[in-house]
Amino acid sequence: MRFPRASGVLLHPTSLPGPHGSGDFGRDGYHFVDWLAGAGQKLWQLLPLAGIGPGNSPYMSNSAFAGNALLIDLAELQAQGWLDAADLAPVPGLTADQIDFAVMHPFRMDRLAKAAARFAHSGSAEQHADYARFLAQHRSWIDDYALFMSICESCCWQDWCDWEPALAKRDPTAVAAARAQHASRIAFWQFCQWRFHRQWAALKGYANGKGIEIIGDTPIFIAYLSAEVWANQHLFELDAHGRPKAVAGVPPDFFSATGQRWGNPLYRWSAHAKDGFAWWVERIRRTFELVDIVRIDHFRGFAGYWEIPASEPTAVKGSWVPGPGEALFKAITKALGPMPIIAEDLGLITPDVDALRKKFGFPGMRILQFAFAGDASDRFLPHNHEPDTVVYSGTHDNDTTAGWWATASDHERHYARGYLNTDGHDMAWALIRASMASVADTAVHPMQDVLALPTEARMNFPGQSSGWWRWRFQWAQVQPWHAGRLAELSRLYGRL
Repeated sequence: MRFPRASGVLLHPTSLPGPHGSGDFGRDGYHFVDWLAGAGQKLWQLLPLAGIGPGNSPYMSNSAFAGNALLIDLAELQAQGWLDAADLAPVPGLTADQIDFAVMHPFRMDRLAKAAARFAHSGSAEQHADYARFLAQHRSWIDDYALFMSICESCCWQDWCDWEPALAKRDPTAVAAARAQHASRIAFWQFCQWRFHRQWAALKGYANGKGIEIIGDTPIFIAYLSAEVWANQHLFELDAHGRPKAVAGVPPDFFSATGQRWGNPLYRWSAHAKDGFAWWVERIRRTFELVDIVRIDHFRGFAGYWEIPASEPTAVKGSWVPGPGEALFKAITKALGPMPIIAEDLGLITPDVDALRKKFGFPGMRILQFAFAGDASDRFLPHNHEPDTVVYSGTHDNDTTAGWWATASDHERHYARGYLNTDGHDMAWALIRASMASVADTAVHPMQDVLALPTEARMNFPGQSSGWWRWRFQWAQVQPWHAGRLAELSRLYGRL
């Protein structure tokens, strides 16, 4: 599917300003939409909106369907009468420049619990009716999710295969008993999802009304400690005890000499095929309820994925295994029709990956930070781009462009200066200009590059399990010329 020529900014909502330790769906999100519109941008790209997992990563969520409760705007809960002004008073550690998850997480979860309790006892009849409608609309996943989260809390987040055996195996009697035992906490998790979805729908509607579409992100794999693996054990490669036989990752690459051992369980694709890939169809359907365009992370895994024995501590001793290929996307297209999907085709891309992407008309990705290590044949260089691609200066997994330039090799520096006709003093904007000028239909720029920030603003480092996902910006860093310059480049290169 060809996309209209446009440009946008990559910024996860957690990186927004705000008083409660992390960005959220509150007023700064609406301000950011206004800023995008004033900058002539048509796209806002996010990371996964799901809950965070190990290392605070949104790519290791405890659910493929539930949203991140930490993104709920607490001020809106106060406006509903479920929190007091004192509840919103910041506490030490809720910093503006970075997220301190050890402080922010309990602060927000405590306030959400208070709001849920007050809603339960004093919510209006209209509010309770809307809540009931929401639960009915999301019954296919929310009951298992809320129960799973409640049990995880009571079991101190141990692997679900180590729960009491009958519950781990989802014996109906054990599951019913757990629902009764955890009824109050189940209601809490359901309340959080109700507010997440209602608040996000309002913010997304505001963005769409300003002519801005939302690009979401769907990881190919999901976390082992997730509601969907527990609820659909037959769809994953697990042993008789419910433990993964093998896990996902990638072989040694640019980011790591030992590869990346992600640890996600692998799909039992034969089981998915038997029911027409129904779980995947539902996953994509639900994702498009939240966003306008979906970026599928690690698209190459659908053609072939790196299988690592679960006993291996690194990704070195893995092997390539064929993925579901065309069958999966034929099933999705048959059920949902042609969908605006971006294929993250980075890493070791073989002809079968390109063929799969092109068969279904999914734009691929081009990263300019990768373009200058070789010669003029490099596929990431703008003169080798194709219209059905999305070009980025860098992504959430890259260093900021200023940080990349500070550590670039002599070859990269020499090539980039000549190619971009620059002395290198403002490389972030040199790459933004090059991406805007590209024939690629879509150009997206991390907010860190718009602000030309150094390495300290990096969002993630693949293969490093802690210390990331913390960056936030402040409005004082954003000057009028940032929006003006983006708008002018969008006009010059036909992206308005």
